[in-house]
Amino acid sequence: MSIPGYSYKFDHKHLLSIEDLSRLDIEHILDLSEEFAEATRAGRRPDPHLKDMTVINLFFENSTRTMSSFEIAARRLGADVVAMPIAQSSVKKGETLIDTAMTLNAMSPDAIVIRHSASGGVKLLSRKVDCAVINAGDGTHQHPTQGLLDTLTIRRTKGRVEGLKVTICGDILHSRVARSTTLALHLLGAEITLCGPATLLPSGTEHWGAARTTHNFDDAIEGADVVMMLRLQMERMNGAYLPSQREYFRNFGLTRERLARAASDATVMHPGPMNRGIEIESAIADGDRSVITQQVEMGVAVREAVLKLLAGRRV
Repeated sequence: MSIPGYSYKFDHKHLLSIEDLSRLDIEHILDLSEEFAEATRAGRRPDPHLKDMTVINLFFENSTRTMSSFEIAARRLGADVVAMPIAQSSVKKGETLIDTAMTLNAMSPDAIVIRHSASGGVKLLSRKVDCAVINAGDGTHQHPTQGLLDTLTIRRTKGRVEGLKVTICGDILHSRVARSTTLALHLLGAEITLCGPATLLPSGTEHWGAARTTHNFDDAIEGADVVMMLRLQMERMNGAYLPSQREYFRNFGLTRERLARAASDATVMHPGPMNRGIEIESAIADGDRSVITQQVEMGVAVREAVLKLLAGRRV
């Protein structure tokens, strides 16, 4: 939503964490994302802000939604996109992340989008390159564009973020999405409740901006305006975090009976991929209160905005 005569200076070289952003930064990104989203819905192509630029997608972990939406966003803006196949790269020959960064930097890209299994790995790489670096998820630390797209989806669905009661339930411990989304929503004035089993609910969540934590999902969902379910990240669980998936669904799965405790117009979200029947009933995931596919749609718009602001500033 452009305001005539208004210009905001987004003074960041990289996007590594929501913690690096102010409320005005977030609102500026969301406003620009709104413009891209509306243009797409109207069938209009955006201006080629990244024409003759090169964006490298460097994903050390599997991804469908994030990697493809970054590629679509970059191509819509006119960039050349290079997807680095890690399985066939020199990383498999023992090359370190720093060596990879220095090699890529020598190729003079305009932006690098990176996902890495180590928390802090993206920040380390950003110190070794001259171009913009965008964090597409680092370990259990941050996933800033996911936090932004979740916030945008809520704002578009509810018309506001300020004052909303948002419940996030699931594997909070391993979730970079929980951290980023909680931080973003808190900055915009939402009241966030985090819920999960004791083994998957870390301490210190008040520093993310969470108003409270609980192990009781029935209590957490009471009167919620937004209910966001999180995936059980079994690949990060090395011990016995859960008695069984069946018991998990009984205590923390989103069912029609549980959703009835939320506000009558409550919105249901999930960052994906979903484990149906474990985290959420299929009828709810596919129901009229679900905005899960809208989250995917807003992901492209947010990434267009972020690429324009970071790579586009090099023009």
